Amino acid sequence: MSEKESLLNTLLGLSMIVEARDPYTGGHLWRVSQFSKLLAQQAGLSRRDIALCEVGGFLHDLGKVGVSDAILNKPDRLTDPEYDIIKTHPAVGGRLLSNHPLANLAFDAVVGHHERPDGRGYPHGLAGEVIPEVARIVSIADAFDAMTSTRAYRKGMPTAKAFTIIGDELGRQFDSSLAKHFLSLNASDQLTHIVGHSEPGLPLQHCGCGAPLAIRSAQRDGDHVYCHCCGSESRLSKQGEVRKIEMTGARGDASVLAPDSDPDLIGAMVEDIAPHVL
Repeated sequence: MSEKESLLNTLLGLSMIVEARDPYTGGHLWRVSQFSKLLAQQAGLSRRDIALCEVGGFLHDLGKVGVSDAILNKPDRLTDPEYDIIKTHPAVGGRLLSNHPLANLAFDAVVGHHERPDGRGYPHGLAGEVIPEVARIVSIADAFDAMTSTRAYRKGMPTAKAFTIIGDELGRQFDSSLAKHFLSLNASDQLTHIVGHSEPGLPLQHCGCGAPLAIRSAQRDGDHVYCHCCGSESRLSKQGEVRKIEMTGARGDASVLAPDSDPDLIGAMVEDIAPHVL
């Protein structure tokens, strides 16, 4: 692995550790990166720009490292002051990236993914095509995954409803041209292999407390899986490509509940992306 590939590996892994602090977002970064990649392909972008959308989608929430666990893990809707803190994460992510050797790969997506075409977004209130294209793409992917994913205070909505909302927000929350490209994906089955998954071929499981559990490709039959929301332990059962979990009644300790990344997933992404952007 080259020095730049190692840097990208570390950067993606760091972002995954940040994500792991929020037990309800298992697989969110991977899903947003894949939705962004599909949208970029549908819009006819170059292979390099497609790869940049994939990187930007995976790193977009890096700045949430600056948001307290009490807010990230709050089992209810946020108050206005709490939401104001959440709204700092794009700028925080930009500051974290600013001196990184690979900052140019994701800076626009990290800082701009909550800007809106109507100028009502944050952190800078940019409007229209002033917003970098990669940020406009990741914005759509991020919102779609947020709508279709289960949170502590509500279940994820059906994809059809999420598509309707995106269609209703053309030119306001979402870039009209890019969002239309995303809506065209509704006619294919490409999204079904991403929605509700944490990585290729691995649907999310769910703990008894309702929180999603992200199973990793390296985990084997009989391995233990731990809920980062309530700490419950489950045993993984594999029958061919089908995976199921059975709760054991035990609870994990700090060593197994600590946030970490998935080196196999990150390694595969670096192998796919690096030839086009490094």
